[in-house]
Order: sequence, then structure tokens, then C-alpha cells
Amino acid sequence: MDYPIFHSLPLKDLLGLIIRENSEDATGHLLQQYPSLQELAQITLEELTVIPGVGLASARIMMACIELAKRFSTPLPERTAIKSPQDVYTYLADMRYLDREHFKALHLNTKNQVTVTETISIGTLNSSVVHPRELFKSAVRKSSAALILAHNHPSSDCTPSMEDIDVTKRLVEAGNIIGIEILDHVVVGFSGFLSFKEKGLL
Repeated sequence: MDYPIFHSLPLKDLLGLIIRENSEDATGHLLQQYPSLQELAQITLEELTVIPGVGLASARIMMACIELAKRFSTPLPERTAIKSPQDVYTYLADMRYLDREHFKALHLNTKNQVTVTETISIGTLNSSVVHPRELFKSAVRKSSAALILAHNHPSSDCTPSMEDIDVTKRLVEAGNIIGIEILDHVVVGFSGFLSFKEKGLL
């Protein structure tokens, strides 16, 4: 089957590929009433289905295509850049209210912008178990340039436990081997935070 070069097709032919039943008549009627892309972008499902030759199935497909086009043309939200432990604490402020320890990873690009925020594990009131395999499997798949680790202390005491320190050292060592740097590990409490980097623990 020969596939058309879509970018060179006139609007009528593109619409005909979507409205397959009676497409010649249907596209003619459609373009008579909605001759421009701006007008087509405002059309409703009800308006489409009253056009001769446009069935419900084709109308739904067209509405989906219009919605996709709108989303493609919408600028992506600006990503948050992390410049300090305070930025991490502000970004993850909701963690203050969690009643169990959650261990999260902020995936960063080369500009230190957050591309993904991922929950790696959920633990008990005072501990969460994290394995390097779970953390870096995702980081490699997402092509992350670096990571910032964070977990909350429901007790609000941000002092890291020996387990926190040991786990962090193990994750940093694994990151160095893989080539994905861990920039910091932030402990989130209700009214403050602790940065491993600032405390010389990283």
C-alpha cells in the first residue's frame, strides 16, 4: 500500500482520511460550514454528527484528532530547576504530611531541571527500604543526567539514622559506577529539612 505524504495533502484530503464513509460528500459539507482550521478547532461532537455523511464513529475520531492537535500546540509547562536543598524542600512540601516514610527520587536533566519525580519505596513510620537496582533501573531508562534523593521523617526530626547514611553511601557508590551522579539526599520534616550535602554526609 502506498502511503500519502501527509504534510503535502490539502485539508479536504486529510479530513477524508478521518471520515472514511462517504468521505467525498462529507468533507464537502464540512468545509462549506467550517472552511478554516480555526473554525474546525471549535467544532463540537454534536455539530459534527449532523453533517451529512459523518457518522458517530468518525466524529469521535475527528474530535480526538482535534484535541491532539490542540495539545501539541500548547507549550509544555516550564520545568522546575533545582539549585539548592531549599528548592528540593519547597518542591516536595507535600511530603511533610505523610504518615509513613516515602523515599523519592528527583530525576534531573543536564540543566538540573526535574523531569520526573518518582516514589521508589514506601516504608513504615521510621524506615523505608531502597535497593540500588530499583533506583537506577528507572534512572537509566529515563536517561537521567543526575538524581536527588529525598525521604520524609514523620517524626519531624530530620536527623538521619545510620540506616539512612548507609543506604545513601551505597546508592552514591552505585551511581558512580553507572555514571549517574547523586547530587544530594534531603530529609524532609514538617518544619524543616536536612541536606546530606550541606552536612558533609554525601
